[in-house]
Parts: sequence; structure tokens; C-alpha cells
Amino acid sequence: MEDLETIIMELLVNAGAARSQALTALQLARKGDFTGAEKAMEESHEYVKHAHKIQTQLIGLDEGAGKLPVNLITVHSQDHLMNAMVIQDLAGDMIELYRRLPLVN
Repeated sequence: MEDLETIIMELLVNAGAARSQALTALQLARKGDFTGAEKAMEESHEYVKHAHKIQTQLIGLDEGAGKLPVNLITVHSQDHLMNAMVIQDLAGDMIELYRRLPLVN
């Protein structure tokens, strides 16, 4: 097994990248680039998928028995993942709203 800290950092990095791509998608949609926004959202979802896989691995290692230590970086990585997923949900709705509005420069 990889070092636990390395696994948690990988979760954190993927969650952060997911968040960044969702926010990039919003910026692109605001400019009217919906093709770019869709691509950025797809990338965001791939990062979350990878982060979720890591999270599932960690849950399996813990076996619900408190086998893994819970420290600040673990909580921080979980917080990043949750925020990325919330931002994805909101970004999807906002991109749809931008599609319906006339482009204003």
C-alpha cells in the first residue's frame, strides 16, 4: 500500500482540480464558450471520479472501524471533495442559465 499521506494528498489534488475545472467552465460559459465549458465540466467530473475512487479506497481500508488516523489533512481533503461536488452541481445549473441568456459584452 502506498503511504497513507500520499493517498490523501492525491485525493486533495484531484478534488482541487475538479473544483478549478468547474469554475473554469463557469468563466467560459459567461463568455459564451459553451463547448469549452462542457469540456471543462467533463474534466471536472473525471477528477471527481478519480477522487471518489480514492475516497472509496480509504473507506475500505478503514473498514468502518477507525483503523485509519483522522487528521487535519484527511478532513481537509474530504472538505475539498465535497466542495468540488457542490460547485459542479451549481456550475451545471448556472451554465444552463447562461445558455438561455443573451450574451452581453
